[in-house]
Amino acid sequence: MFLRRFTQLQLGLFLYGASLALMVEAGLGLNPWSVFHQGLAEITGLSLGLIVNLVGALVLLVWIPLRQKPGLGTICNVLLIGTSADIVLWIIPPIEGLALRIAFLVGAVVLNGAATGAYIGAGLGPGPRDGLTTGMVRLTGWPVRWVRMGIELAVLALGWMLGGAIGVGTVLYALTNGPLLQLFLPMFEIAPEPSTGPAPAA
Repeated sequence: MFLRRFTQLQLGLFLYGASLALMVEAGLGLNPWSVFHQGLAEITGLSLGLIVNLVGALVLLVWIPLRQKPGLGTICNVLLIGTSADIVLWIIPPIEGLALRIAFLVGAVVLNGAATGAYIGAGLGPGPRDGLTTGMVRLTGWPVRWVRMGIELAVLALGWMLGGAIGVGTVLYALTNGPLLQLFLPMFEIAPEPSTGPAPAA
């Protein structure tokens, strides 16, 4: 069972990074965190993938006062998503033509939803940014949707000021990410293993 979970986790994280790369190549706007990552990449000269990994590691430090505990999936998230994004950005050629860019954008958004469902469904620990949301919810007592919205609006605004790309893709992601996750998560969610305690007495 663990091997299945671990394999699903790695595949989900790799495809998540690939979806980010496809959104970048489409050039029609990124999701909020990626706008922030791209803005940082613009001003530092570092690759987008390296920035994704570094920000993930820094967000983990915020987990300490929030008393969040990372899992194996959390650590893999920090190491793999950005690396995958850089690999795919290096492999795929520039995209030309609006129709092809739109197709890449739509495919990237759907792939992102499926990849998120896969790595969360593996049940080996949340990503750093997901854990930040749940930790803030526990700390403040506010509804998760408002906490998540507040965090994403903050990083979106900061990323835009740093030069990250906002566009129709940003809006499309915001409108469809939740429904897509609701669709894909049940497909990939692995039920916890049944308890193997002692048999009841006869």
